[in-house]
Amino acid sequence: MKDADREFDWDALRELAREAMLHAYAPYSTFPVGVAARVDDGRTVIGCNVENASYGLSLCAECGLVSQLQATGGGRLTHFTCVDGRGEILVPCGRCRQLLYEFGGPELLVETPAGVLPLSEMLPQAFGPGHLG
Repeated sequence: MKDADREFDWDALRELAREAMLHAYAPYSTFPVGVAARVDDGRTVIGCNVENASYGLSLCAECGLVSQLQATGGGRLTHFTCVDGRGEILVPCGRCRQLLYEFGGPELLVETPAGVLPLSEMLPQAFGPGHLG
């Protein structure tokens, strides 16, 4: 890990994820989730989960984050955190890890209960845009 990554303010990023979580729409699971990520240009983007009565149409918080990323100019995610309804660190599901890979790549740093890990350790041998040749 680079020195700049060691000095990153994970507490501040996690607080933004907690604020986003407060806006989640989770009446069916009662499991609100909030996420926040740093973008390579210094911006921060956030997201929260949005459920639907047709459960399969529900959106994970990471979907909202990536939508905000693209709507505000794109870029690459560099640092990511996710929290549950108690504000505790939560790891993204497999589907969302794949989504994050598309927009942050293997070097995206992810805060986990076990510490900060590169996405490459959480999604080894990932499929990505380079495979579509």
